[in-house]
Amino acid sequence: MVQQDLEIDEETRRTFWRDAIHKEMKNNAKAFQIIGPDMATPVGHTFLKCHMVFDIKQESLQRKAYLVAGGHMTGPPPSITYANVVSRESVRIAFLITALNDLGIEAADISNAYLNAHPREKVYIKCRPEFGPEYEGRYVVILRSLSGLKSPASFWRSFFSCTMLKATGLLSCL
Repeated sequence: MVQQDLEIDEETRRTFWRDAIHKEMKNNAKAFQIIGPDMATPVGHTFLKCHMVFDIKQESLQRKAYLVAGGHMTGPPPSITYANVVSRESVRIAFLITALNDLGIEAADISNAYLNAHPREKVYIKCRPEFGPEYEGRYVVILRSLSGLKSPASFWRSFFSCTMLKATGLLSCL
C-alpha cells in the first residue's frame, strides 16, 4: 500500500503521500525504541504487524497517513479497556445551557493524543519501509499507545484525567 501511494506521487510529480507518511512517522517517533540490528527480539513482548492507513480530507484534499498497530494479534487484555465518551445529547444540552446563559465555549484538538499514554501491552513490531531505509527490517519496541492496540483509548482517558486533576484540581464527571 505504501509503495502504491509513493508511485502515485512519482507519476503526478507531487509529494503529497510522501509528506503525509513523513509527518506521521515524525509524530510517532517518541513511541518507538528501535533495537539495534545485532540485538535479539525483546523477551516477554508480543510481535505485532503494523500498517499505514491512508485518507484524504474532503475539505482541503490534504493527504493523511496513520500508522496503525495490529492489536488483534495480542491476547485478551488483563483489564477493562472501555473508555466512556460524552454522548451527542449531552453535548447538545451543554451547548443549549451555554447559549441560554450567554457563555463562551472553549474546545481543543489534541493531535496524536494516544501517544501521551503508555500502553500496558508489551509489544514490538518490525520496521517497514515508512521507517526509512536505515531502519527497515529492524525491530521496534512500542513505548507509547498507538491506534490499533486494544486499550489506547482507556489509557489516554486515564492519563488525561490524572493530568487534569493534578494541574487544575478538576475531576472527571464520566
